[in-house]
Amino acid sequence: MEKEKIIEYLKSDGIALFQLADKKRKESVGDEVHLRGLIEFSNICKNNCFYCGIRAENSFVERYKLTKEEIIKTAKLGSEIGYKTIVLQSGEGNFINEKELCEIIEEIKKLDLALTLSIGEKTYDEYKAYKNAGADRFLLRIETTDKELYKKFHPNMNFENRVECLYNLKELGYETGTGSLVGLPNQTLESLADDVLFFKKLDADMIGIGPFIPHPNTPLKNEVNQNAFDLALKLMAIVRLEMPNINIPATTAMEALNPNGRIIALQSGANVVMPNITNIDCKKKYELYPNKPIANNLPREYKIEIEEKLKSINRYISKDYGFRRK
Repeated sequence: MEKEKIIEYLKSDGIALFQLADKKRKESVGDEVHLRGLIEFSNICKNNCFYCGIRAENSFVERYKLTKEEIIKTAKLGSEIGYKTIVLQSGEGNFINEKELCEIIEEIKKLDLALTLSIGEKTYDEYKAYKNAGADRFLLRIETTDKELYKKFHPNMNFENRVECLYNLKELGYETGTGSLVGLPNQTLESLADDVLFFKKLDADMIGIGPFIPHPNTPLKNEVNQNAFDLALKLMAIVRLEMPNINIPATTAMEALNPNGRIIALQSGANVVMPNITNIDCKKKYELYPNKPIANNLPREYKIEIEEKLKSINRYISKDYGFRRK
């Protein structure tokens, strides 16, 4: 798809696009949905991204960090429930050292699980150490490939360094994930199209697309974008058409804007859901955006609920580790 065609789809009403993406998803990755048990193990972050609720300068956040034992205990719970992948996610920074994280990775891998890290920018050697300890995947969202927007909304961060990190992850053999935040102020359809072209050039294995939701304790608190959900859905569908065999999550942020957001995403090209298995107190403190959907029921009950929802759209939970089909 040429850039102009991507922009044309982004301008469309989306109906035909969503149908095409769902058909392509069925042909390429089937009707199974991969569940990844998400552990948000710390909301400590050194960065000050303008849109993020856990930015360093937000003094209203009650910071936390799970212990090694708490993380492993939660991963065991995920394994017992039947999840085949655990995702360890946190803010960015050096609040956990390489040795401690490698030990955690090694313990989780003993549970016969695939492991995804989402912990931000690290050195090549750190990424290598985590890979050697057993980590399988790494999610590092670029958020926008528009360099001017990136610089504006990510003070004291470097666009080129983030790109280099993504290529380092690919070189080290990680299944590499990235993605976009859709609906940012002054973000154009042209820049969203460039995001898709960047994903293809990187040959990313996972792409997460989320709508921008303004957080009240951030510089973008008043920048509401009524189009964010529809635009994010369209971009996600285009990514499915352009990269048929990759894994695409129906992101939680979709559900924050629409009660059926994740189901709609699954019917528009997505094939992954990431149930949050972090304890309820920490879930509430990991607030990247307001109105984050938080399941108050127990993780086992929540999995049953997801399974029922999937059955209603003729989809089923995968029993494998959910690596990219090639």
